[in-house]
Amino acid sequence: MPIFKCPQKSEPLWKEWDQKAQKNGLRHQVFAVNGDHYVGEWKDNVKHGKGTQVWKKNGAIYEGDWKSGKRDGYGTLSLPDQETGKYKRAYSGWWKGDKKCGYGIQFFGPKEYYEGDWCGNQRSGWGRMYYSNGDIYEGQWRNDKPEGEGMLRLSQNSRSRRCVGGSLGHVQEDKRRRRLMPDVLPRSSHCGLMGLDSVVCSPECP
Repeated sequence: MPIFKCPQKSEPLWKEWDQKAQKNGLRHQVFAVNGDHYVGEWKDNVKHGKGTQVWKKNGAIYEGDWKSGKRDGYGTLSLPDQETGKYKRAYSGWWKGDKKCGYGIQFFGPKEYYEGDWCGNQRSGWGRMYYSNGDIYEGQWRNDKPEGEGMLRLSQNSRSRRCVGGSLGHVQEDKRRRRLMPDVLPRSSHCGLMGLDSVVCSPECP
């Protein structure tokens, strides 16, 4: 009796092409239509794992962790210097859902940076801010601004300035340090702050 063998079924070509087009695991440079490119790990066609993203528009580079197509985990964001063309670190720390979240260090200039807690791309929690004039503020932050209790340590240059009225909080004399209290005072107060980035109090107010 003759034996008939059934021919093996072959899958459609489009399935093979689609499987090859799926991005999973480690990939070399993948370019987007707008010129951005990414090198790193993928999962189900989205960035997932370790990878480096370069944005063509502003030249920014992110190196670090990804999850479901977004920056998530620990990573470093660098920006090109307009004068020298060299890359400078802008932020190093933790991310969640493509936003700064957790502990991180943000560099605003050569001598000005913040290290502390972040939430939703804003300074929030406990952190320390180093200003370019030498002042240092350590304390509580909320919505990217100092709020609550903290200590402001003035540089020698800041101590020689005249007092400028403000409404952030009351400043008490404590040698070279000031304690920011949560109570708010009117502008006519002897000492005050208007945001710490621009004005500070001197030891002697008129």
